[in-house]
Amino acid sequence: MGDVATTESARSAATRESAEGKLERHRRELTGYCYRMLGSAFEAEDAVQETMVRAWRGLDRFEGRSSLRSWLYRIATNVCLDMLGSSARRARPMDLSSPGGAELPPGPALPETTWIEPMPDGRILGDGGDPAETAVTRESVRLAFVAALQHLAPRQRAVLILREVLNWRASEVAELLDTTVASVNSALQRARATLAASDVTADGGTDGMDEEQRVLLARYVRAFEAYDLDALTSVLHDDATLSMPPYELWLRGHADIRAWLVGHGAGCRGSRLVPVTANGCQGFGQYRPAPDGGFTPWALQVIEVSGGRITGINAFLDTARLFPLFGLPPRLDPR
Repeated sequence: MGDVATTESARSAATRESAEGKLERHRRELTGYCYRMLGSAFEAEDAVQETMVRAWRGLDRFEGRSSLRSWLYRIATNVCLDMLGSSARRARPMDLSSPGGAELPPGPALPETTWIEPMPDGRILGDGGDPAETAVTRESVRLAFVAALQHLAPRQRAVLILREVLNWRASEVAELLDTTVASVNSALQRARATLAASDVTADGGTDGMDEEQRVLLARYVRAFEAYDLDALTSVLHDDATLSMPPYELWLRGHADIRAWLVGHGAGCRGSRLVPVTANGCQGFGQYRPAPDGGFTPWALQVIEVSGGRITGINAFLDTARLFPLFGLPPRLDPR
């Protein structure tokens, strides 16, 4: 009897491991979906974890009338809709105010729930695949697109992501949301109109960096670390922006960005940049000089590029939460 019990226990354990493996294979794409829905890296990971817990508990009741993937998306959508029910939409500084002047102090820090947060590419983007599909996927996690999604009502948001980004059929989305195809098509039409007003789409991205962008970003790193503001200005678009969540203040144009870096931002002189990838873009962990000769975390930069110039420097200052998320060290030693 003991051998039989041991065998049954082993089979049960193997079955659990197999089920867990099947669920875990969907974690990255579900994280990308929840991130687009919620605009927060940490809330997205919480939502996916809750999805996995609910799926595991309900696995015995999963009847296979839909695919496991569709079932997981149904659970994840319900989790996200529950989370969005009582929260205000997240935003970028550009959504909250007009650009400020370099002479202004940053002002009070706003709560982290105010802001769209950056997300490591490795948590949400797959490897390889069709280049055109990969390009759209990258574009659909750019900060501007994720911020634009927050203007949509939660169910419209889900419809647009499932239809436009993930290429689900209207009938599949209707089944997931327990509604009609006509209702899905109507929600998609309204969502498209809202995004069109924001002049943001999920199309037109590029698949990774070409050599021109690599050279441009190498010039940016050299200029920033040397604090050569002439060289730094030369890689910026005329209308480039600098934002610094959790502060509402943001700047536009060469003159104000340069003046800020000379004035309020002068503590960035001597910084070191460690490369990461975030939101389909190149990013950097910025470390400022410390009194002991080392370097301490200051910002997680996400760099936006278009037309051969840098169009946006998004410097997220919540390093206590973001640096561990991106696998960045808590300090750098002197060179």
